[in-house]
Amino acid sequence: MPTWVHPQSYWFVLAVATLVALAGTPVVRAVAARLGLVARPTARSMHRVPVPHLGGLAIFAGFVTAVGVSLGWGDRDVLAVLLGGVVMLAVGLADDLWDLPPLAKLAGQVAAALVAVGGGIRIQVLTNPLGWLTPAGGDDLLVLGAWGIPLTVLWIVAVSNVINLIDGLDGLAAGIASIAALTVLVVAMQTGQPLEVVLLMAALAGSTMGFLPYNFNPAKIFMGDTGALFIGYTLAAVSVVGLLKTAAVVALAVPIIVLALPIADTALAILRRLQAGRPVMAADRDHLHHRLIRLGFSHRDAVLVMYLITTWLALGALAVAEGNLLQGLLIVVTLGASVHFVARKLVEWNRQRPRRLGH
Repeated sequence: MPTWVHPQSYWFVLAVATLVALAGTPVVRAVAARLGLVARPTARSMHRVPVPHLGGLAIFAGFVTAVGVSLGWGDRDVLAVLLGGVVMLAVGLADDLWDLPPLAKLAGQVAAALVAVGGGIRIQVLTNPLGWLTPAGGDDLLVLGAWGIPLTVLWIVAVSNVINLIDGLDGLAAGIASIAALTVLVVAMQTGQPLEVVLLMAALAGSTMGFLPYNFNPAKIFMGDTGALFIGYTLAAVSVVGLLKTAAVVALAVPIIVLALPIADTALAILRRLQAGRPVMAADRDHLHHRLIRLGFSHRDAVLVMYLITTWLALGALAVAEGNLLQGLLIVVTLGASVHFVARKLVEWNRQRPRRLGH
């Protein structure tokens, strides 16, 4: 790590990543448009005109530049995160360019996760959430042993796909990723996680925020799988680094809580497709954001609603990280109940609207 890096330098890293992504996105957009690398409207698309994609390359550029000027490449964990990230980026890029078969895409994601695991990024122990059941004088850690390898691969692949599947409206994935990265950044500082975790999250938050102005509705560029898979991978891998350094389950609990919305959306999509007898990887237009649009929300309003929900979840995650489990759970449960109530009212309003208009 460069000797000039100060513990408060996350602000500097955040600024570098933001500025590089902000400056690099128009360049990537111009090159993609010139080469004809655009997302053309389809039956399930929300956009109506061709939009350049591969914006994930600008996000990656912001991230790598900020990491390079702050952490360098000498740290083993940082290098493992970056090498796996490059593989995941390549998988997303190949899918954007050539539309990979689902199994090939999944195999590439597993390969990226295994690169990180091979570099030492793996879940080895977890704080026992039922520590009060541990016999007196016993160890309160759950040692996973060899099971940590498949668990880490599953974690990385799952979070990568969660971000990828939520990328259905302009600015949605980039905004939720920014909120999640900032939340993990704050929690890393609160819980005394090492500087590399703080700076890696600052780099990710900055690069997604720098990309967002060009991606918010109406989007001038999409991140594509190139960006979505890389963002999800980085969130997952860096969380494991934090877990390695603290052996605290909160390192994984925080991203799970703050990403509860896209996680729930992914789980519902899987169940929906299994019940319909369709392939799990098959796309549809029944995601949460699609449902909000059908309820009458505008494109922007649907995204802002999901930002707001994610922010409330982030507050719950911060409370849990502070050790106030009851308060954190109360926030999350209250939010869930509120969202359920509002959703029911919106459904009722949407059903009654044609009748009112008919009168």
